[in-house]
Amino acid sequence: MAGGAGPDPAARARANRRGILWMCAAMAFFIVNDALVKHVSERVPTAQLIFVRGLMAAVLVLAVAHRMGATARLAEMARGRVAIRALIEAVAAFLYLAALFKLPIANATAINLASPLFIAVLAMIFLGERVGRQRWLAIAIGFSGVLLVIQPRAEGFNAYAWLCLLSTVFHATRDLITRKIPAAVPSILVTLATALAVMLLAGSLVAIEGWQPMHWRDVGLLWLASGFLAVGYFAMVSGVRQGEVSLVAPFRYTGLLWALMVGFVFWGDVPNGLAWCGIALLIGAGMWMLHQERVRARG
Repeated sequence: MAGGAGPDPAARARANRRGILWMCAAMAFFIVNDALVKHVSERVPTAQLIFVRGLMAAVLVLAVAHRMGATARLAEMARGRVAIRALIEAVAAFLYLAALFKLPIANATAINLASPLFIAVLAMIFLGERVGRQRWLAIAIGFSGVLLVIQPRAEGFNAYAWLCLLSTVFHATRDLITRKIPAAVPSILVTLATALAVMLLAGSLVAIEGWQPMHWRDVGLLWLASGFLAVGYFAMVSGVRQGEVSLVAPFRYTGLLWALMVGFVFWGDVPNGLAWCGIALLIGAGMWMLHQERVRARG
């Protein structure tokens, strides 16, 4: 269903709903992974942490791919759009981390979560998706909710904000390429290529910076994080490949809601008044987009 332009509106709506569910699940798994990594990062250098976690995730995904019978087609990971997507994923991840070290986390997160806006533009240009006024409005309202929750400060923006913006464009490009990957290529192989690319890039940095001893407890936490990361990768790939990219992408915003839940449960963080308004906008925008899909399906 290239570009989401299937002839049957009901079938297209069902595919979009599956894509949305996959994206929401992906963000939930990513947030749990982030919480575990945040804890380990207090003792382990960033590049080494990403390398170890990536290696573990690659092993887990490879085992699943073998169980699914996809390992006979491993050569497909090094060809065409799968390889390009994996490389862009790895570069985007490190651009974002490089910016994050020099920016307040609220500012970096706000820039990163602007990706649905870029994705909607790219989907119109390169995939021929129809992004109507109501969808644009929902995306804009959702992003306004993000800003209210994160509340970035103007003084926190510097030259590294442009680096963060570049990583956001790379993330949008990655999703566009994901839609262009032939349907015959298993999503598990796309997931494996991503894990390997991130691992190899992190490994090159570890070779330069050197290795530091790790406690077995941190190794265990990274095994757990790698499981959540691997499932998150697979869920994101599946979501983007099934639904219309301009519709599925804004549900990345649900990651912010998951993050607020994790922050409340584990660190006792309570949103302020502006943040609650932002949460209401995020939920409202998501419900409106789902409502519009139901209307399209009936039409």
